[in-house]
Amino acid sequence: MIRHMVRQKCAGAAGALLLAVSGVAVGVAAAPAAHAAASDCTGGANGFVDISDNASGTVRESVVHDGDTISLQTAGSRGFAKISGSTVNGVESVWMDWTRDGGSTWLQCGPFTVNKGNGSSKTSAAQSESSSNLWRFRACGYTADRAITCTNWW
Repeated sequence: MIRHMVRQKCAGAAGALLLAVSGVAVGVAAAPAAHAAASDCTGGANGFVDISDNASGTVRESVVHDGDTISLQTAGSRGFAKISGSTVNGVESVWMDWTRDGGSTWLQCGPFTVNKGNGSSKTSAAQSESSSNLWRFRACGYTADRAITCTNWW
């Protein structure tokens, strides 16, 4: 199910919600809620497949922030998000937003936290590509400086 509200991982006891309001992203402080979870897209949920954290593909969109590269990549007709660079174990995470309506609503696949040591990469689960121009992906990451950074939709 594509969700209108998507939980974004933030530091501290409070979380943040990113709301799609007339196409404008607005941050709103709120208590943590289960609006998005890795379980929404692992183990085959919603058509996603699990992939290796070392997977690499064709970079479609990327952004560099705080020594990390957050990229949206494709390989074997599937898209996935990846965080790499000077990652911090147990702190930084990555997720992929997936929309079937051009970005009006989306499902957040993740977050997936870096868990194999500082400097290791982490990927989201992967979703099939589509020829529809409404079927789009973007990669987002939470970095050690407590920022959330996303690529453009692809």
